Amino acid sequence: MKKRTSSLFDQKDFRYTVFYGVMAAIFGFYCLKSFTLQVVKYDYYTAIADENRTKQISEQTQRGLIKDRNGFILASNVPSYDVAIVPAELPSDTGSTEEIYRQLSELIGIPVSNGELTDETAKLFTPCQTDFGIKEIVDIGDSNSPYQPVKIKCNITETQAMIINEKTGDWPGVQISVAPIRDYPTGSLTSDVIGFLGPITAENKADYESKGFVAGIDKVGFAGVELSLDKYLIGRNGSRVIEVDNAGKEIRNLETPIESVPGNNIVLTIDTRLQNAAQSALVNEMDYWNTYLGKIKSQNGVVIAMNPKTGEILALVSYPSYENNRMTREIPYYYYTQLNEDPLKPLFNHAISAEHPPGSVYKLAAAIGALNEGVVTPEQEIACPGSIVVVQKYSLNDPGSTQEYASYDRNGHGTCNFLKGVSLSDDVYFYKIGGGYEEEVPNGGLNAWRLAEYARALGYGRASGIELRGEADGLVPDPTWKRINQAEGWATGDTYIDVIGQGYVLSTPMQVLESMAIIANDGKYMKPTLIKEITDQNGNVIKSFEPTLIWDITKDPVINVIDSNGIATGETKVVEAWVVEELQKGLREVVISGTASETFVELDIPSAGKTGTAEYCDNVAQAKGLCVQESWPTHAWYVGYAPYEDPEIVVVAFVYNGGEGASVAAPIVLEVMQAYFELKAADIANGVSNW
Repeated sequence: MKKRTSSLFDQKDFRYTVFYGVMAAIFGFYCLKSFTLQVVKYDYYTAIADENRTKQISEQTQRGLIKDRNGFILASNVPSYDVAIVPAELPSDTGSTEEIYRQLSELIGIPVSNGELTDETAKLFTPCQTDFGIKEIVDIGDSNSPYQPVKIKCNITETQAMIINEKTGDWPGVQISVAPIRDYPTGSLTSDVIGFLGPITAENKADYESKGFVAGIDKVGFAGVELSLDKYLIGRNGSRVIEVDNAGKEIRNLETPIESVPGNNIVLTIDTRLQNAAQSALVNEMDYWNTYLGKIKSQNGVVIAMNPKTGEILALVSYPSYENNRMTREIPYYYYTQLNEDPLKPLFNHAISAEHPPGSVYKLAAAIGALNEGVVTPEQEIACPGSIVVVQKYSLNDPGSTQEYASYDRNGHGTCNFLKGVSLSDDVYFYKIGGGYEEEVPNGGLNAWRLAEYARALGYGRASGIELRGEADGLVPDPTWKRINQAEGWATGDTYIDVIGQGYVLSTPMQVLESMAIIANDGKYMKPTLIKEITDQNGNVIKSFEPTLIWDITKDPVINVIDSNGIATGETKVVEAWVVEELQKGLREVVISGTASETFVELDIPSAGKTGTAEYCDNVAQAKGLCVQESWPTHAWYVGYAPYEDPEIVVVAFVYNGGEGASVAAPIVLEVMQAYFELKAADIANGVSNW
C-alpha cells in the first residue's frame, strides 16, 4: 500500500513540474518579446507608430502665367470646382444619407448607384474618371480613409458649386474643393507654341515626387513651352505634416506648414495679333487654291516671322493644329487618338520638326559659296538655256552616261550674271556654278563639299536651339554621307540637284528662315528665341532676353577649306562682306524684276526675298500615285525680309503640296509683312510699341 501511495504522489509532482515549466516558458517568451519590442526594436516600432499617426499633405501651388510680348495672356489658371464627400461626416441614419445622395444626383448628374463594387473594380477606381455611382464611390472612400474627402465629380459649374455650398448645413459631409486648372484663351491659334499639361508619368514620377509633387494630382508640361519651360512655370508645392487618429481624421499640425511658391511667369516674343494674321493668311491662301482648283490640294503649312537682328520669334504657325483647351482637365483618350492618327499630324510641330526638300530657297548657300570661292564673279555672263546635258559619273574612272538637267523654264533666260541668276532663280545658272560645266565654269564649280560648308554656315544641318522640344536637324548631304548612309558613290548629278535644294537635301522651315535672316542681318546669325523675359508673381524680372549671336559669317571663320579631294585642310575662312551685299542685291531684284515681282508690287515697304518650288515624293505622294516622272508634286516656299535697307522682320511661308512658291507662298508672306507694318504703325500712333 505504501508503494502505491508514493506512485500517486510522484505523478502529481510530475504534473506540477510540467505545468510550472510551461508557465515559466510562456512567461519567459513574453518577457523576451516585450524586451525585444521595447528595447531591441524600440526605434523601429516607434517609427512605425509615428508613421501611422502622422501624414504629410502636399499643398498645390499656382503655375506661372504665359503671356505674349504685349502682355496678352496665353495660359492662365482658372478654378475647377470639384464636389467631394467625407464618408465619416455623413448622417448616421441610412435614410438621411440616401436623401442626400438623391438630391446631389439630381444636381450634378451622377447616379445614386451604378456598377458592381468588388475588390477588383475598387482597385481600378480613379476619382472623376469612373462609372460608379455616388454610393459606390463613397463606399470606396469609407473603406480606405473615412475622414478624407473622396471626389464624386470634377469640374462642376460655378452655379452648382454655389448651390452645394449653400446646402452645407443640410448635406453634412458634402463639400466643394477648388483646384487650379489651365486655361488657354487663344486655343489652337497658339497651341503649337504653348502646348498643354498632362499627368506625372511613371518614368518621371520619382524625379517630381522628390521635388514635392504628387502623381495623380499635380500636372506637368507635356508639349510646347509648357514642357520646355516647365522648370520656370511649375513653382513649388507647400506641405503640412499633421497628426491623424486611427480613422485618418486630422487632429493638428505637427510642424510649421511650408508655404507653396508660385511658378514664374513667362513673357514670350510672340505677338498674338501677328500670329492671328499669319494663320489667317496661310489658311485663306490654301482655301483659295483648293476652291479654285476644285479639289483639296493643300491642308498643311507653316508660317514663321522673326526679327533678324535679335532672333525674336514674332509668329510661329504650324497648321493644322489642335485645341489645347480640350487637354486642360485630362487628356481625352479618343481625342488624343484622333489627333495621333490624323495623317496631317496636328500634334507635330511642322515649323521645327518637319523636314522637306527646300528647293530654290536653298540656292542662297550656292550663291554665297560661288562668289566667295571665286567660282564666278558678279558680272560674269553665263549661258542659261532651258536645259543642259552632263555626263553622269559615280567615280573618276566611270565612263558615265549622259543626263539632261532642265530648268523650270524650258525656254531659258538667255545669259545670266549673278543678279539675274538669283532674281530669276535660274536653275541652269545654279547647276553650272554649283557643279561646273565644261570650260564655262571649270574645275567642277563650287562642288558638293564646299556647298555643304556654306549651307551649314547659313544654319542648315543643325537645330536652332529654339525653346521647343523635338526640333529636327535637317540634312546637308555630301559624298561621305552618301557612302555611309546609301552605300553608293556620289554621282555627278547629285551635286546638280543638291545645289537647287533637291535630292537628298532636307530642311525645316525654321532653318530656311534662319538662312535668310543671316543674309538680311549682314551675316550675323542670331539664335532664334521665344522668351522675352521671365518674371516672378510680383512682376519682378528674373531673367530678361538678351540677343545671342551664334556667329558672324563675315568675321568668324566658320567655313572649312576643302581640297579637290573633299578633305578638310584644317584651314578656315570667312564669307567676305561684299559677297553678302551682292546676294542682298540679288534678293532685292527677286521682288523688283524676278520671280516674286508680281506679288510684292503691292508692298509699300522695300523688301527682298527668294521663291522656292520643291519637288517631292514622300510616302503620302506615293500612296496617292503622284510621283510621276517629269510631273512630280511640289511644295511651295517663300522667304523674305523687310525693310530692305534696315530689316525688322523676316518671314518664311511653306505650303505642303502647294505648287509654285511665287503664286502660293509669296502672297502669304506679303500679307504677314503688311500686317506687321500696320500693327507697328497703329501701336506707335497709340504711344505703345513693343516691337
